[in-house]
Amino acid sequence: MSTLSTPSSTLLPTPGDDSLSRASGQTPSPIELKGLSHSYGTRKALDDLSFSVQPGEIFGLLGPNGSGKTTLFRILSTLMIPTGGAARIAGFDVATQASAVRLQTGIVFQARSIDLKLTVRENLMHQGHLYGMSGQVLRRRIDEVLGRVLLLDRAGDFVETLSGGMQRRVELAKGLIHAPAVLLLDEPSTGLDPGARRDLWQYLRTLRDEDGVTVLVTTHLMEEAEHCDRLAILSAGRLVALGAPLALREQIGGDIVTFDTRGPAEAQALALRLAAYTESEPRVLGASVRVEHSEGHRFVTAMVEAFPGQIEGIRVQKPSLEDVFIESTGHRFWQEQGPEAEPDAHTRETESHEGFREPL
Repeated sequence: MSTLSTPSSTLLPTPGDDSLSRASGQTPSPIELKGLSHSYGTRKALDDLSFSVQPGEIFGLLGPNGSGKTTLFRILSTLMIPTGGAARIAGFDVATQASAVRLQTGIVFQARSIDLKLTVRENLMHQGHLYGMSGQVLRRRIDEVLGRVLLLDRAGDFVETLSGGMQRRVELAKGLIHAPAVLLLDEPSTGLDPGARRDLWQYLRTLRDEDGVTVLVTTHLMEEAEHCDRLAILSAGRLVALGAPLALREQIGGDIVTFDTRGPAEAQALALRLAAYTESEPRVLGASVRVEHSEGHRFVTAMVEAFPGQIEGIRVQKPSLEDVFIESTGHRFWQEQGPEAEPDAHTRETESHEGFREPL
Protein backbone atom coordinates (compact mmCIF):
# COMPACT_ATOMS: atom_id res chain seq x y z
CA MET A 1 0.00 0.00 0.00
CA SER A 2 1.45 3.34 -0.96
CA THR A 3 1.69 5.89 1.78
CA LEU A 4 -0.45 8.99 1.94
CA SER A 5 1.40 12.12 0.93
CA THR A 6 0.66 15.74 1.67
CA PRO A 7 -0.36 18.03 -1.21
CA SER A 8 2.51 19.38 -3.27
CA SER A 9 4.22 22.31 -1.61
CA THR A 10 3.92 24.23 -4.86
CA LEU A 11 0.22 24.63 -4.12
CA LEU A 12 0.85 26.21 -0.74
CA PRO A 13 2.06 29.59 0.42
CA THR A 14 5.12 29.55 2.64
CA PRO A 15 4.33 29.50 6.38
CA GLY A 16 5.03 32.81 8.05
CA ASP A 17 8.34 33.43 9.76
CA ASP A 18 6.41 33.96 13.01
CA SER A 19 5.36 30.29 13.19
CA LEU A 20 4.61 29.53 16.82
CA SER A 21 6.97 26.59 17.26
CA ARG A 22 9.54 27.41 14.61
CA ALA A 23 13.15 27.15 15.71
CA SER A 24 16.13 27.09 13.41
CA GLY A 25 15.47 24.30 10.90
CA GLN A 26 12.58 22.87 12.93
CA THR A 27 9.45 21.58 11.20
CA PRO A 28 6.33 23.28 12.57
CA SER A 29 3.93 21.22 14.68
CA PRO A 30 0.92 19.73 12.87
CA ILE A 31 -1.36 21.68 15.22
CA GLU A 32 -0.29 24.46 17.55
CA LEU A 33 -2.26 26.89 19.71
CA LYS A 34 -0.92 29.91 21.53
CA GLY A 35 -3.17 31.93 23.80
CA LEU A 36 -6.20 30.94 21.72
CA SER A 37 -9.42 32.53 22.95
CA HIS A 38 -12.93 33.00 21.63
CA SER A 39 -15.97 34.77 23.03
CA TYR A 40 -19.64 34.82 22.13
CA GLY A 41 -20.62 38.25 23.34
CA THR A 42 -19.70 38.37 27.02
CA ARG A 43 -19.27 34.59 27.34
CA LYS A 44 -15.78 33.20 26.86
CA ALA A 45 -15.97 29.82 25.13
CA LEU A 46 -12.17 29.37 24.89
CA ASP A 47 -9.84 30.85 27.49
CA ASP A 48 -6.15 31.25 26.59
CA LEU A 49 -5.47 27.74 25.24
CA SER A 50 -1.83 26.89 24.50
CA PHE A 51 -0.62 23.42 23.48
CA SER A 52 0.76 21.59 20.45
CA VAL A 53 0.08 18.25 18.77
CA GLN A 54 3.03 16.10 17.74
CA PRO A 55 3.48 14.61 14.25
CA GLY A 56 1.86 11.23 13.73
CA GLU A 57 -0.12 11.02 16.96
CA ILE A 58 -3.79 10.57 17.78
CA PHE A 59 -4.66 13.55 19.94
CA GLY A 60 -7.95 13.83 21.82
CA LEU A 61 -9.98 16.83 22.95
CA LEU A 62 -11.99 15.52 25.90
CA GLY A 63 -14.68 17.51 27.64
CA PRO A 64 -18.42 17.65 28.39
CA ASN A 65 -20.89 19.95 26.69
CA GLY A 66 -19.88 23.55 27.25
CA SER A 67 -16.18 22.78 27.55
CA GLY A 68 -15.22 24.49 24.28
CA LYS A 69 -14.56 21.45 22.06
CA THR A 70 -16.99 22.47 19.35
CA THR A 71 -15.71 26.05 19.22
CA LEU A 72 -12.11 24.87 18.98
CA PHE A 73 -12.99 22.35 16.26
CA ARG A 74 -14.73 25.05 14.20
CA ILE A 75 -11.74 27.35 14.53
CA LEU A 76 -9.31 24.63 13.43
CA SER A 77 -11.67 23.82 10.54
CA THR A 78 -11.46 27.50 9.43
CA LEU A 79 -15.21 27.93 9.99
CA MET A 80 -14.59 30.60 12.63
CA ILE A 81 -11.97 33.23 13.33
CA PRO A 82 -10.79 33.33 16.97
CA THR A 83 -11.22 36.55 18.90
CA GLY A 84 -7.78 36.22 20.48
CA GLY A 85 -4.50 34.33 20.22
CA ALA A 86 -3.47 32.16 17.30
CA ALA A 87 -3.83 28.62 15.91
CA ARG A 88 -1.72 27.06 13.18
CA ILE A 89 -1.92 23.82 11.23
CA ALA A 90 1.34 22.67 9.62
CA GLY A 91 2.67 26.18 10.19
CA PHE A 92 -0.24 27.97 8.49
CA ASP A 93 -2.43 30.40 10.41
CA VAL A 94 -6.08 29.29 10.45
CA ALA A 95 -7.31 32.88 10.31
CA THR A 96 -5.02 34.44 7.70
CA GLN A 97 -4.00 31.40 5.61
CA ALA A 98 -7.26 29.47 5.54
CA SER A 99 -6.88 28.12 1.99
CA ALA A 100 -3.49 26.60 2.82
CA VAL A 101 -4.90 25.11 6.04
CA ARG A 102 -7.73 23.46 4.09
CA LEU A 103 -5.28 21.80 1.72
CA GLN A 104 -3.38 20.34 4.68
CA THR A 105 -6.49 19.26 6.58
CA GLY A 106 -9.11 16.55 6.21
CA ILE A 107 -12.31 17.08 8.17
CA VAL A 108 -14.97 14.61 9.31
CA PHE A 109 -17.83 16.44 10.97
CA GLN A 110 -20.19 14.90 13.50
CA ALA A 111 -23.18 15.53 11.22
CA ARG A 112 -23.37 13.50 8.02
CA SER A 113 -21.83 15.23 4.98
CA ILE A 114 -22.19 12.52 2.34
CA ASP A 115 -25.00 12.32 -0.22
CA LEU A 116 -27.10 9.21 0.40
CA LYS A 117 -28.50 9.24 -3.13
CA LEU A 118 -25.06 9.00 -4.74
CA THR A 119 -22.76 5.99 -4.87
CA VAL A 120 -19.68 5.75 -2.70
CA ARG A 121 -17.44 6.52 -5.69
CA GLU A 122 -19.58 9.48 -6.79
CA ASN A 123 -19.32 11.03 -3.33
CA LEU A 124 -15.55 10.81 -3.43
CA MET A 125 -15.41 11.99 -7.04
CA HIS A 126 -17.24 15.21 -6.13
CA GLN A 127 -15.00 15.75 -3.10
CA GLY A 128 -11.89 15.29 -5.22
CA HIS A 129 -13.13 17.88 -7.71
CA LEU A 130 -13.27 20.45 -4.89
CA TYR A 131 -9.54 19.96 -4.44
CA GLY A 132 -8.73 20.29 -8.13
CA MET A 133 -8.29 16.55 -8.67
CA SER A 134 -9.54 14.83 -11.82
CA GLY A 135 -8.97 12.06 -14.33
CA GLN A 136 -6.81 9.04 -13.68
CA VAL A 137 -5.12 10.64 -10.68
CA LEU A 138 -8.46 11.03 -8.91
CA ARG A 139 -9.66 7.54 -9.88
CA ARG A 140 -6.47 5.98 -8.49
CA ARG A 141 -6.78 8.01 -5.31
CA ILE A 142 -10.40 6.93 -4.81
CA ASP A 143 -9.41 3.27 -5.14
CA GLU A 144 -6.54 3.84 -2.69
CA VAL A 145 -8.62 5.41 0.07
CA LEU A 146 -11.49 2.96 -0.39
CA GLY A 147 -9.00 0.14 -0.07
CA ARG A 148 -7.69 1.74 3.10
CA VAL A 149 -11.18 1.77 4.71
CA LEU A 150 -12.11 -1.66 3.26
CA LEU A 151 -14.90 -0.38 1.01
CA LEU A 152 -13.40 -0.85 -2.45
CA ASP A 153 -15.89 -3.65 -3.19
CA ARG A 154 -18.77 -1.28 -2.32
CA ALA A 155 -17.61 1.63 -4.50
CA GLY A 156 -20.61 1.32 -6.84
CA ASP A 157 -23.22 0.97 -4.08
CA PHE A 158 -25.54 3.80 -3.15
CA VAL A 159 -24.56 5.20 0.25
CA GLU A 160 -28.13 4.84 1.56
CA THR A 161 -27.77 1.05 1.30
CA LEU A 162 -24.75 0.96 3.64
CA SER A 163 -24.78 0.44 7.40
CA GLY A 164 -24.04 3.32 9.76
CA GLY A 165 -20.51 2.07 10.31
CA MET A 166 -19.85 1.82 6.57
CA GLN A 167 -21.24 5.32 6.01
CA ARG A 168 -18.82 6.61 8.63
CA ARG A 169 -16.01 4.93 6.71
CA VAL A 170 -17.14 6.76 3.57
CA GLU A 171 -16.93 10.01 5.56
CA LEU A 172 -13.39 9.06 6.57
CA ALA A 173 -12.43 8.29 2.97
CA LYS A 174 -13.89 11.62 1.90
CA GLY A 175 -11.73 13.44 4.45
CA LEU A 176 -8.63 11.61 3.17
CA ILE A 177 -9.17 12.04 -0.57
CA HIS A 178 -6.65 14.90 -0.92
CA ALA A 179 -3.98 13.17 1.23
CA PRO A 180 -4.02 15.62 4.14
CA ALA A 181 -1.29 15.82 6.76
CA VAL A 182 -3.85 16.39 9.53
CA LEU A 183 -7.24 14.72 10.02
CA LEU A 184 -9.84 16.42 12.24
CA LEU A 185 -12.75 14.31 13.51
CA ASP A 186 -15.66 15.69 15.54
CA GLU A 187 -17.24 13.01 17.79
CA PRO A 188 -16.47 10.35 15.14
CA SER A 189 -18.19 7.42 16.86
CA THR A 190 -21.58 9.14 17.21
CA GLY A 191 -24.32 6.67 16.28
CA LEU A 192 -21.97 3.72 15.83
CA ASP A 193 -22.40 0.32 17.47
CA PRO A 194 -19.50 -1.07 19.54
CA GLY A 195 -18.13 -3.15 16.65
CA ALA A 196 -18.11 -0.18 14.27
CA ARG A 197 -16.38 1.92 16.94
CA ARG A 198 -13.60 -0.65 17.26
CA ASP A 199 -13.19 -0.70 13.48
CA LEU A 200 -13.02 3.10 13.34
CA TRP A 201 -10.23 3.26 15.90
CA GLN A 202 -8.33 0.53 14.09
CA TYR A 203 -8.45 2.63 10.90
CA LEU A 204 -7.19 5.66 12.80
CA ARG A 205 -4.28 3.71 14.26
CA THR A 206 -3.43 2.43 10.77
CA LEU A 207 -3.39 6.00 9.44
CA ARG A 208 -1.08 7.00 12.26
CA ASP A 209 1.27 4.03 12.06
CA GLU A 210 1.50 3.40 8.32
CA ASP A 211 0.85 6.84 6.81
CA GLY A 212 2.03 9.21 9.53
CA VAL A 213 -1.22 11.17 9.52
CA THR A 214 -1.78 13.32 12.61
CA VAL A 215 -5.31 12.83 13.95
CA LEU A 216 -7.26 15.14 16.26
CA VAL A 217 -10.49 13.75 17.74
CA THR A 218 -13.09 15.51 19.86
CA THR A 219 -15.02 13.30 22.27
CA HIS A 220 -17.05 13.33 25.46
CA LEU A 221 -16.60 9.57 25.98
CA MET A 222 -14.03 8.50 28.55
CA GLU A 223 -13.52 5.05 27.04
CA GLU A 224 -12.91 6.61 23.62
CA ALA A 225 -10.41 9.08 25.04
CA GLU A 226 -8.37 6.14 26.38
CA HIS A 227 -7.50 5.21 22.78
CA CYS A 228 -5.70 8.51 22.19
CA ASP A 229 -1.93 8.90 22.44
CA ARG A 230 -2.39 12.18 24.31
CA LEU A 231 -5.30 14.24 25.58
CA ALA A 232 -6.21 17.83 26.25
CA ILE A 233 -9.00 17.89 28.83
CA LEU A 234 -11.15 21.01 28.62
CA SER A 235 -13.52 22.52 31.17
CA ALA A 236 -15.46 25.75 30.62
CA GLY A 237 -13.08 26.74 27.84
CA ARG A 238 -9.91 26.18 29.87
CA LEU A 239 -7.20 23.55 29.51
CA VAL A 240 -7.23 21.64 32.82
CA ALA A 241 -5.04 18.62 31.98
CA LEU A 242 -2.68 17.56 29.19
CA GLY A 243 -0.85 14.29 28.65
CA ALA A 244 -1.14 10.59 27.85
CA PRO A 245 -4.20 8.92 29.44
CA LEU A 246 -2.08 6.55 31.57
CA ALA A 247 0.24 9.34 32.71
CA LEU A 248 -2.72 11.53 33.70
CA ARG A 249 -4.27 8.72 35.74
CA GLU A 250 -0.95 7.89 37.40
CA GLN A 251 -0.60 11.48 38.58
CA ILE A 252 -3.42 10.80 41.01
CA GLY A 253 -1.94 7.56 42.30
CA GLY A 254 -3.36 5.11 44.83
CA ASP A 255 -7.07 4.34 44.99
CA ILE A 256 -10.18 6.46 44.67
CA VAL A 257 -12.58 5.84 47.56
CA THR A 258 -16.14 7.15 47.36
CA PHE A 259 -18.35 7.24 50.44
CA ASP A 260 -22.11 7.60 49.84
CA THR A 261 -24.20 9.33 52.51
CA ARG A 262 -27.89 10.20 52.98
CA GLY A 263 -27.59 13.66 51.46
CA PRO A 264 -25.39 16.69 50.74
CA ALA A 265 -25.44 17.93 54.34
CA GLU A 266 -24.33 14.55 55.67
CA ALA A 267 -21.62 14.42 52.98
CA GLN A 268 -20.27 17.81 54.08
CA ALA A 269 -20.15 16.66 57.69
CA LEU A 270 -18.42 13.39 56.79
CA ALA A 271 -15.84 15.21 54.65
CA LEU A 272 -14.83 17.36 57.61
CA ARG A 273 -14.31 14.26 59.75
CA LEU A 274 -12.45 12.33 57.03
CA ALA A 275 -9.96 15.18 56.59
CA ALA A 276 -8.24 14.15 59.82
CA TYR A 277 -7.55 10.65 58.45
CA THR A 278 -6.06 11.37 55.02
CA GLU A 279 -3.45 13.61 53.45
CA SER A 280 -5.60 14.37 50.40
CA GLU A 281 -8.49 16.80 50.68
CA PRO A 282 -11.89 15.06 50.64
CA ARG A 283 -14.15 16.36 47.86
CA VAL A 284 -17.92 16.54 48.28
CA LEU A 285 -19.84 15.54 45.16
CA GLY A 286 -23.54 15.79 45.92
CA ALA A 287 -24.34 13.18 48.55
CA SER A 288 -20.94 11.50 48.19
CA VAL A 289 -17.42 12.17 49.43
CA ARG A 290 -14.43 11.33 47.26
CA VAL A 291 -11.02 10.63 48.82
CA GLU A 292 -7.68 9.57 47.34
CA HIS A 293 -5.70 7.04 49.40
CA SER A 294 -2.69 4.85 48.74
CA GLU A 295 -4.30 1.81 50.43
CA GLY A 296 -7.99 2.16 49.72
CA HIS A 297 -9.25 -1.15 51.13
CA ARG A 298 -7.50 -0.75 54.47
CA PHE A 299 -8.67 2.86 54.66
CA VAL A 300 -12.29 1.80 54.04
CA THR A 301 -12.24 -0.68 56.93
CA ALA A 302 -10.88 1.92 59.33
CA MET A 303 -13.44 4.56 58.27
CA VAL A 304 -16.42 2.21 58.61
CA GLU A 305 -15.33 1.50 62.19
CA ALA A 306 -14.67 5.17 62.92
CA PHE A 307 -18.01 6.46 61.56
CA PRO A 308 -20.66 3.78 62.12
CA GLY A 309 -24.06 4.61 60.66
CA GLN A 310 -22.79 7.63 58.67
CA ILE A 311 -21.80 5.75 55.50
CA GLU A 312 -24.48 4.32 53.21
CA GLY A 313 -22.22 2.83 50.55
CA ILE A 314 -18.57 2.54 49.52
CA ARG A 315 -16.76 2.21 46.20
CA VAL A 316 -13.02 1.60 45.75
CA GLN A 317 -11.46 1.89 42.30
CA LYS A 318 -8.31 2.81 40.47
CA PRO A 319 -8.15 6.38 39.09
CA SER A 320 -10.04 7.01 35.85
CA LEU A 321 -10.01 9.94 33.45
CA GLU A 322 -13.10 11.24 35.20
CA ASP A 323 -11.09 11.28 38.43
CA VAL A 324 -8.47 13.34 36.60
CA PHE A 325 -11.25 15.74 35.59
CA ILE A 326 -12.59 15.92 39.15
CA GLU A 327 -9.11 16.48 40.56
CA SER A 328 -8.54 19.31 38.08
CA THR A 329 -11.93 21.04 38.35
CA GLY A 330 -13.48 20.04 41.68
CA HIS A 331 -16.68 18.73 40.10
CA ARG A 332 -17.97 15.80 38.08
CA PHE A 333 -17.55 15.55 34.33
CA TRP A 334 -21.22 16.23 33.62
CA GLN A 335 -21.57 19.24 35.92
CA GLU A 336 -20.51 21.80 33.34
CA GLN A 337 -22.59 24.93 33.04
CA GLY A 338 -24.47 23.76 29.96
CA PRO A 339 -24.02 23.73 26.21
CA GLU A 340 -21.72 26.21 24.58
CA ALA A 341 -23.33 29.56 24.00
CA GLU A 342 -24.64 30.06 20.50
CA PRO A 343 -23.26 32.97 18.54
CA ASP A 344 -25.49 36.00 18.35
CA ALA A 345 -27.23 37.06 15.13
CA HIS A 346 -24.34 39.28 14.01
CA THR A 347 -21.80 36.51 14.62
CA ARG A 348 -23.90 33.98 12.70
CA GLU A 349 -24.25 36.35 9.77
CA THR A 350 -20.50 37.03 9.75
CA GLU A 351 -19.67 33.33 9.89
CA SER A 352 -22.08 32.55 7.05
CA HIS A 353 -20.04 34.87 4.83
CA GLU A 354 -16.64 33.86 6.19
CA GLY A 355 -17.33 30.15 6.55
CA PHE A 356 -15.88 27.13 4.80
CA ARG A 357 -15.22 27.82 1.13
CA GLU A 358 -13.90 25.62 -1.64
CA PRO A 359 -10.20 24.93 -1.05
CA LEU A 360 -8.99 25.86 -4.53
